[in-house]
Amino acid sequence: MSKQEEITTDFKPSETWRIVKNVIIISLAFMVQFTAYSGAANLQSSINAEAGLGTASLAAVYTGLLFSSLFLPVIIIKWLGTKWAMVLSFLSYMPYIAAQLLPRFWTLIPAGLILGIGAGPLWCSKCTYLYVVSVAHSKISKISAEALLSRFLGVFSMIFQLNQVWGNLISSLVLSSGYNEAAVTALNKTQILEFCGANFLPSADAGDALQTQPPERIQMIAGIYLACIAGAALIVAVGVDSMKRYENGRSEPGSGQSTLSLLVVTMKLLIEPDQLMLTIISVFIGLQQAFFGADFAAVTGRLPLLCTAAVIQTGLFVAILIWKPHHNEAYVLYSIAVLWGPCDALWVVQINSYYGVLFPGREEAAFSNFMLWVSVGYIIAYIISPHLRISIKTYLNIALLIIGLSLYFVVEYRDRKAKKLEEKKKELHTIGCDNIAFENLD
Repeated sequence: MSKQEEITTDFKPSETWRIVKNVIIISLAFMVQFTAYSGAANLQSSINAEAGLGTASLAAVYTGLLFSSLFLPVIIIKWLGTKWAMVLSFLSYMPYIAAQLLPRFWTLIPAGLILGIGAGPLWCSKCTYLYVVSVAHSKISKISAEALLSRFLGVFSMIFQLNQVWGNLISSLVLSSGYNEAAVTALNKTQILEFCGANFLPSADAGDALQTQPPERIQMIAGIYLACIAGAALIVAVGVDSMKRYENGRSEPGSGQSTLSLLVVTMKLLIEPDQLMLTIISVFIGLQQAFFGADFAAVTGRLPLLCTAAVIQTGLFVAILIWKPHHNEAYVLYSIAVLWGPCDALWVVQINSYYGVLFPGREEAAFSNFMLWVSVGYIIAYIISPHLRISIKTYLNIALLIIGLSLYFVVEYRDRKAKKLEEKKKELHTIGCDNIAFENLD
């Protein structure tokens, strides 16, 4: 019996609206939370460019997330439940924002590690919550749980990605006060071709291309972002129903298992063939997100969407390689950003939801592994960011995209072949039962 069939509910049809409400509130809370984190992260390669401090702190974040994704999500969710795991994880982001007030290696690196450790349970609990409510909604609405999970992740992504708008808007409004347009225009005209484009090397060029910001502006930004994090935690604590409401018939994560057993479940999934073949595309997701942030500062089926994303993103990578920036061509940057957003959303939504579908009964471990390999992509990107030119990093993204998508196609083929085989077995079983019935009638 499948996990979806095990879950039974006594909910009225109106419960579907409550489920949607919970999904929207979680999405809004993540948007507010990552308005703070994304805003701060996008500034690291500029305001903390000296000695690569900013990108080193981001590498620490995803090193912590890698460790956390391996060892913590299933355990934390078992202890606290998904709702309170989200609340506690939100608060773990505060030290990193506070460390912006005194940006040193001994403040930012430990704070980044703390943030990363909290991020693993955060993302896993979010994905698990959406999976469980998708199954509950499916029992009421008779819509496929797989389709509902993709829809809910799509709604989440649509709302969540607005964090980049608000985070960058806050940073821009605060940092642009006292902005000297004449000086910047002069810089653009004489130096932009030297510093920007595919030839840009952060470790060598960032100090000349970027300007030091007054401390009071950084303090104001940090204060706003700390308030955002506190607000996000409050939104989930007050507005989201406990997942226990929708867990009727579903065993709790790791129930009856020791801590060591819970870790073994996650580790064993790492070496399964389907998981291994999804590793490269998961790493690519993290790499391309970090590349964009650090260096560029009812859906249809998965295959058409991911193929579309691959074609568009390849075109964007080619554009980055061949474009020669000029001071009056900012519209090109905006165009690339507008097209990059939908691609990123498609990668995250479709691959993330596929993890839940591909490994039923082991959702917490599957989502943990997804975040683990995405974290590897981030770590690679932030480690190499100061030392390699944009062109080299672009070629690396293209190579991972091609390899990762090829292996993803293999997983899709294996999955569809297994499902067809299962359907044939059911048909044969049904025919066998019918024959027995006719024999008894004779």
